[in-house]
Amino acid sequence: MGAAFRLLLVPLMAVAFCSYDVGGRSHYHKKPPPSSRHRGGGGGGGGKGGGDSAGSVVPPVDDDTQPPPPTGIVPSDPATSEPCVFDVRAYGAVGDGSTDDTRAFQEAWRAACDADSAVILVPSDGTFTITTTTFSGPCKPGLVFQVDGVLMPPDGPECWPPSDNRRQWLVFSNVDGLTLRGAGTIEGNGENWWNLPCKPHRLVRFFMSRNLAVEGLRVENSPEFHFRFDGCSDVRVDGLFISSPANSPNTDGIHVENTERVAIYNSRISNGGIGSLGVHNSQACVSSVTVRNAVIRNSDNGVRIKTWQGGMGSVSGISFDTVVMENVRNCIIIDQYYCMEKRCMNQSTAVHVTDVSYANIRGSYDVRSAPIHFACSDTVPCTNITMAEVELLPFSGELVDDPFCWSAYGMQQTPTIPPITCLQEGIPDSLLDNPDLKCR
Repeated sequence: MGAAFRLLLVPLMAVAFCSYDVGGRSHYHKKPPPSSRHRGGGGGGGGKGGGDSAGSVVPPVDDDTQPPPPTGIVPSDPATSEPCVFDVRAYGAVGDGSTDDTRAFQEAWRAACDADSAVILVPSDGTFTITTTTFSGPCKPGLVFQVDGVLMPPDGPECWPPSDNRRQWLVFSNVDGLTLRGAGTIEGNGENWWNLPCKPHRLVRFFMSRNLAVEGLRVENSPEFHFRFDGCSDVRVDGLFISSPANSPNTDGIHVENTERVAIYNSRISNGGIGSLGVHNSQACVSSVTVRNAVIRNSDNGVRIKTWQGGMGSVSGISFDTVVMENVRNCIIIDQYYCMEKRCMNQSTAVHVTDVSYANIRGSYDVRSAPIHFACSDTVPCTNITMAEVELLPFSGELVDDPFCWSAYGMQQTPTIPPITCLQEGIPDSLLDNPDLKCR
């Protein structure tokens, strides 16, 4: 339907101006005679010299007309750079919190994907429910998915359509230059999934895409990961608020996988899960990561790197700089013995953790655990850990001044509080020319 609509719209609307109208105002445009083209000079909002009472920029003609576009679409003028708004209600979305609006969103996507500088609008006065959906590209440049209302999946596994994939919900695939933004909420309805033995679905996934922006949204209560970037490049996240209860399992905030050049700014993440590397004897390759100007409050873990035994590859070039801790149980932690099961088999291979720096890490810790904890592999130790201006004091109670180190190599560039004397110097011979430590 979207493609057919576009073919009808192009010859009719070549002279129409388009404005960003988040209210989804109605604009009916009819084909003008040749002498009337560009007459009036009005904008899509039905302004000066705008024409008929419906807000078109050209006068209607008698019987030589085509059907108008659906209500709520403001088509674009190629001569301007202003966006064209595709309100999902124009395609039949109800937004009452219970009606399945999936088809309306799919049709709005198809129409907007084929238009320059298009905006898919989820209006602020609705709660829209859609089932498992993949929005696929390629699309024309400048596409924006604007969520100003509430967007959510079905409420729990009993309401999930049997034919739908339970591993994912909202997927953006093969898109270039997409912006997902808005003042609204993506609600995950995850409460009924968290206690299930099988893994529930991820909330929002970007796959094989580039030049992505995610801005300003509130995302909450995901059944599992809130955001997942997989096989992507050039990603910018700004002003995102992610929230789920502390006891919600594996509700990672932003999961980055096989993705490069990612920037995350001005975001607040309160959730129950942090990712890990090297699971099921896989290779992990993570490099050039900087965490700067962050605040971590009332958390089990602060700046943390965790890997499974049996993995391969490396984590390198990691910088934690200017981080404030408040009542954090494990403020600084590297754990190469991560395991979610009661019985975990010891394995000789591990993901190599190297070139990790901690600078200007200050604040308070929960005295139930040592604030600094380096538990590294016997066969693949952690190397080149550097510490400078680290000052961690107890949130309440007595000072715990016994940092833990195992197979950890590095140095203090300045004295730390509490003192850490357990880092070893140099690089062990077992790491020299080890092919399992290379990322391929």
